[in-house]
Amino acid sequence: MEPLAAYPLKCSGPRAKVFAVLLSMVLCTVTLFLLQLKFLKPKINSFYAFEVKDAKGRTVSLEKYKGKVSLVVNVASDCQLTDRNYLALKELHKEFGPSHFSVLAFPCNQFGESEPRPSKEVESFARKNYGVTFPIFHKIKILGSEGEPAFRFLVDSSKKEPRWNFWKYLVNPEGQVVKFWRPEEPIDVIRPDIAALVRQLIIKKKEDL
Repeated sequence: MEPLAAYPLKCSGPRAKVFAVLLSMVLCTVTLFLLQLKFLKPKINSFYAFEVKDAKGRTVSLEKYKGKVSLVVNVASDCQLTDRNYLALKELHKEFGPSHFSVLAFPCNQFGESEPRPSKEVESFARKNYGVTFPIFHKIKILGSEGEPAFRFLVDSSKKEPRWNFWKYLVNPEGQVVKFWRPEEPIDVIRPDIAALVRQLIIKKKEDL
């Protein structure tokens, strides 16, 4: 009686190939899904959801300004527009702030190298020479890959990127950009829009009581 011959299993048929392809597709899909969960962050839709650094380099959350109207400005100390703009910003902050409105100043040296000072010196310069009381944050970059995410949010939302110092972005209490102004535009053009938002905010607060 002859021994039974050992026959190799046929694993390379059409069905096996189809199964292998399907398995690979499933594994790839699961891998991509896990990578998305790990690396993709939900889209931020409010300026106040960001964290920045103050003039001393400490991390602060912009959440503290949520519920207020904000005028966010890229400032500089050695610019021909410095005097006029700092005085105008001081006037706006005094008129409408601080309960319902705040100017938020971000020094930047990318426009004509007009802000060479370190952040703490910028703050001291503005307080001493113009008597401003609004927050002055750490010096940032706006242009390029190292742009400050909070400020890039303003740029992306408005589709308007600063081309010089003292561009101004008006942010509503929910953190959305509603308007912007170039540095040469006078305070009388800006004031009515701030007043309208502050008025709406006050009315809403009274209704919520």
